[in-house]
Amino acid sequence: MAWIILIVSGLFEAGWALSLKASEGFTRLWPSVSFAVLATISFVGLAYALRTLPVGTAYAAWTGIGASVTAVVGMLWLGETSSVLKVVSLVLIVAGIVGLHLAENG
Repeated sequence: MAWIILIVSGLFEAGWALSLKASEGFTRLWPSVSFAVLATISFVGLAYALRTLPVGTAYAAWTGIGASVTAVVGMLWLGETSSVLKVVSLVLIVAGIVGLHLAENG
């Protein structure tokens, strides 16, 4: 259950990162509010997962999920550049997260 909460929290991390970008330095109200709400949800989920998962494993997975999803959204919908090297690097991050999960269960 902790891993499911951690994955969902990582998705919320991507949400707050994207909201932070949309807030334009906290100069836009609703993206700023969205950032605060999504960040709170994300951190609460991480805190819950840390009750049973090791901090190094959980934090690495949480940031990796958030960073990967944020990068993919940036490339697909926000006009950021993409390249084979970026895609391969994101696949390696995801592989690392899967590896952390398998190592935790092994």
